[in-house]
Amino acid sequence: MKLLIIDGHNLLFQMFFGMPTRIVGKKGQAIQGTLGFVGATIKMIKKVEPTHIVVLFDGEHDNLRTELSADYKANRIDYSDIPDADNPFSQLEDIYAALDCMGILHTEIVCAEADDVIAAYALTYGDKMEIVISSFDSDFFQLISDNVTVLRYRGDKTVLCDISFVQEKFGIPPSLYADFKALTGDTADNIKGADKIGPKTAAILLHQLGSLQGVIKNADLIKRQVIRESVIQSAERLKINYLLIKLASTVEMPFDLDQLRYNYKGITTNMVLEKIGLK
Repeated sequence: MKLLIIDGHNLLFQMFFGMPTRIVGKKGQAIQGTLGFVGATIKMIKKVEPTHIVVLFDGEHDNLRTELSADYKANRIDYSDIPDADNPFSQLEDIYAALDCMGILHTEIVCAEADDVIAAYALTYGDKMEIVISSFDSDFFQLISDNVTVLRYRGDKTVLCDISFVQEKFGIPPSLYADFKALTGDTADNIKGADKIGPKTAAILLHQLGSLQGVIKNADLIKRQVIRESVIQSAERLKINYLLIKLASTVEMPFDLDQLRYNYKGITTNMVLEKIGLK
């Protein structure tokens, strides 16, 4: 068995802004995001050959992580007043209709961030089946295991990230990725790491001291003064960073595994767009 989990908003933004030109449907509305989303989903299905599939989107709700840090994702654009031509969410209803047409279950997550629900599926079922998470959000690297991989869709240049990918790219195992990102920070989520600590230094510290907690607790053992002082001065922020980045299986999953069974029957992008009235 194999479950494909698609990070809906991540793929929406990638397709809306990544298509080479604005494409208009038969009713005169822009459809490039929907076209790209459907095409990418079908190509991923063909590549992964899942027995189960789900697409999860972030809903509009309060973000509990902002209670830990008001800066968390404060750099994100507010699309509420952005014209449809420049607004990826303007094509969201068409994407929902396309997924319904394809028989793929999807939902907006209102109880938490979609990342947390994706993590719940991965951590709950990762020892029972293969799980492929489709997303460019690097936070999912912390979930990678023998059965869990992260797919970064780029057409013919698609990459399937596994344990060796993380180890070779960052010099740490996936189990330490949240610790690593807490130290280095994450500009995408507006999370500031410790001053003077880049990826290479973070990996060295984690190898020497075992974990973020070990780095903070044993900062006095760090030989380089500038790094030692940076960790000591940033200790409280680093602890908050870890809580912002760490994903767990504590939230409710919207669908039972049996509901997510899927059998691809050869439907094409053009067929989907025609059936939902866009082409």
